[in-house]
This record gives sequence, C-alpha cells and structure tokens, in this order.
Amino acid sequence: MTLLRTAPLSARVGMALIVLYALTAILAPWIAPYPEAEVVGPKYLPWAGPHWLGTDALGRDVLSRLIYGARNTVGIALLTTVLAFVIGTVGGLLAATLGGWFDMVASRVVDVLMAAPSLIFALLLLTITGTLVTALVLVIAVLDSTRVFRLSRAVAQGVLTMDYIEVARMRGEGLGWLIGREVLPNVTAPLIAEFGLRFCFFFLFISALSFLGLGLQPPTADWGSMVRESAKQIAFANFSSWKAASFGLAPLLPAGAIAMLTVAVNMVVDWVLRLSSGLKD
Repeated sequence: MTLLRTAPLSARVGMALIVLYALTAILAPWIAPYPEAEVVGPKYLPWAGPHWLGTDALGRDVLSRLIYGARNTVGIALLTTVLAFVIGTVGGLLAATLGGWFDMVASRVVDVLMAAPSLIFALLLLTITGTLVTALVLVIAVLDSTRVFRLSRAVAQGVLTMDYIEVARMRGEGLGWLIGREVLPNVTAPLIAEFGLRFCFFFLFISALSFLGLGLQPPTADWGSMVRESAKQIAFANFSSWKAASFGLAPLLPAGAIAMLTVAVNMVVDWVLRLSSGLKD
C-alpha cells in the first residue's frame, strides 16, 4: 500500500483504468443491457435511450457489444500473454542455467521463428489451422514467446555470474532450486515490465487480426472486428446534428477503448521500469 501511495499520478490513473476494464470484463453479463449477439432494434439507431450508443448494421446494441468486447478481447490477450510468458520464461531460464547443447538448440529455434515477420507468419499459420480461439491463442503465444525467451535468457545469464550462484552450486543445489530460489527472484522486475508490454502487443495484435477477419469470428463481440464492421460509416457521416454525427463516430468507440487500455498499461509499465532501474523522479 505504501508503494501505491508513492506512485506517480500517471501510474495511479493507469491502474484505475486497468481495474475499470477488468471489472467490465468480469461483470459483462450483469452490466450489459442486452445479450452480446441479440438483434434488439432497427439498424443504425442514433445515440439515445434505451440504446445509448446506438445500434450497429444488424441492429445489435453497440454498448452491450463494447462491454462484451472487453471480456473477449482483453481476456484472450491476457490468456495469450500468460501462455507466452510460461513458454518463454521457462525456456529462457533453462537455456541460461543448463547452457551447452540445450541452449544452442533452443536459441537457434528461436532465431528461426523470429526471422519471419510475426504478423505475416501468424496470418499464414491461422490460414492453415483455422480461426478457432484455441488456434489463435496457441499461434500467437508460441510466436511471441521467442521475445520472452531472449529477455529471460539474457537477464538470467547476468544473474548466473554472481557469487551466490556459485555458492549454491557448491552446496549441491539442484536445477529447480537454482532457477526458483536464486535466479527467478532476481529477474522478476524486468519480466513484470515485459509482461505489460507483451500484453499491449498481444492486445493490439489480436485486434489487428480481427480487423483483417482472422481473429475472433462473428457473432462474438471483439473491438477489432467492431472497427472493421463500422469503418465504412465514417465515409457517409453527416455532422450537421448530434444524431447524425453519432453515425460517423461509431468506429471511434472500439478504437478508443483499444487506445485507452494500451495507454493505461504503458503508464503502469513505465512506473515499474523506473522502480526496477532505481531511478528517482
């Protein structure tokens, strides 16, 4: 609590926004006024009660889909980040601690995966495996675990040169002890900061795939696909009145939700990086 009280305003604002997004995702079925995919009225209704953000091209409530989009988009991005970190961190720490042939083979596999642009590689794999949520999560997590692998391996190699590691080895401590009790606690800060940055990347990456039609599939509410579905409305917008303007502003709602969460996470990551580096304001 003391640490939170001393946090800068930007970090506290970022944490408040993250909590708001988390609560929205968790409580989506209870706070959304309508079901996720239910057609509730005529298409393109203006912003007014009971549809406070209007309806989309099929007559679904936009506010409800935005709320459910928090659960789907953010939840899948978080799951993908956790999976990528488990794969990358375990692999990187093992490679640094064991060294030898395991380190060489793992590093070369990572180099091969990182050689191709991740978006193009993901599009290719998703075209082959299909766009099921399971395939989406696994493909993105495996591809981007390579970045986590390289970071965890690099910071672990710095720790493994310390005297207390040699003392632990002389005591006869096993691999599990070395990684879990000696290495991992000393590399936690940069990994936490990287977790936030990776989450932002996955969040934007999944939204981009959905915008291209290879992410979450209809009728699932997803912010990236909502931008794609409503993008054409900007070209036909009429800003002569508020009701007419709401038609053209519709694509900005999911885009703004994506941007706001990305900025919030980056503000918190900034603070964590400053703490881990020992810098003072």
